[in-house]
Amino acid sequence: MALSKIDTTNMIEDVPQSKLDNNINFRNIIINGDMSIAQRSTSVASVTSTGYYTIDRWNWQSDYGTVTLSQDTDVPTGQGFVKSFKADVTTAGTVGAGGTVVLRQKVEGKNLQYLKKGTSSAESLTCSFWIKSTKTGTYICELFDVDNTRQISKAYTVSASDTWEKKTITFDGDTTGALGNDNGNSLQINWYLSAGSDYTSGTLSTTWTASTNANRAVGQVDAQDNTSNNIYLTGVQLEVGQTASEFEFLPFEANLRRCLRYHFDTTSAVNGEAGSGLGGLMVFKAFNANEAAGYNAFPVPMRGNPTITVTDNSGTNGKIHRFAVGDVGSNITFGNVSNTAICACNETSTFTTSEPNLYGGRIRADAEL
Repeated sequence: MALSKIDTTNMIEDVPQSKLDNNINFRNIIINGDMSIAQRSTSVASVTSTGYYTIDRWNWQSDYGTVTLSQDTDVPTGQGFVKSFKADVTTAGTVGAGGTVVLRQKVEGKNLQYLKKGTSSAESLTCSFWIKSTKTGTYICELFDVDNTRQISKAYTVSASDTWEKKTITFDGDTTGALGNDNGNSLQINWYLSAGSDYTSGTLSTTWTASTNANRAVGQVDAQDNTSNNIYLTGVQLEVGQTASEFEFLPFEANLRRCLRYHFDTTSAVNGEAGSGLGGLMVFKAFNANEAAGYNAFPVPMRGNPTITVTDNSGTNGKIHRFAVGDVGSNITFGNVSNTAICACNETSTFTTSEPNLYGGRIRADAEL
């Protein structure tokens, strides 16, 4: 008996079947380019410095000004996207000579060996994305080779204020400098939103070259200069070749698993959005006053041994919850941590072996680049 074709039209909202049929080959170097996974938080206000705040894999680098970063539902119509990255300027400023504001994603070298960078067969790359910005004018998108300190920058134009526009940029292959075949940060894709004179005083490096700051962001507008400024980004794809293909929509669970290699939150492993309380907690059993143990595996192997933080039932960092009793401790630490599991938690004179002797908390494991 012949099997009928599985109807996948409802797997991802509003995505035509043709897009799903042609896009299951992981050609997109960018992880979470549709901005659908936000384990840490869906909104963080008063951001003034560099870090990972909301949407998984997307790093905010800032030297001045204050923004609210969020996962938003404002998306280009009819493209299948349901989420976007949003930066809302809440305190404007004047960029210093050495200042920049950049949204970026960092990529492991072991995921890039097929680019053949540093050889005569180096592959060209095409980046396509949807952007909406209050500030019109020239923006810079850059590939930065961390292993060899090389870069290539391309300019694009936001033509209409507060209007979704699709941009496509092609970067030539680089025949100089191989990327490390390891789990370190080898390549960064940088979207400049502001840049000081140290980055704009030269000539834009539109071909691969040894990095010179003055040539990295020439012509970049200042999208941080007014509190009315907002910028949105979604549908980001970086792929081999000189032509942009349809965005590669992955099944939600596949996208989430790729993000879990870098960050895992026990409250968000189901729907990809940060939760609260103890949801999905890991459990440890006390063996003495100073240690509780238990094998708690991560959903997928992480990029490296992660940094672990824990909160109790009320959300207080460094505390853990004793079941049927309450929150205890103040500076819980973790031992026997690998990239696959946590096996013990520790704090002097915190635990008790008498019943109930089970402890748990909201665990966050971070192995980001």
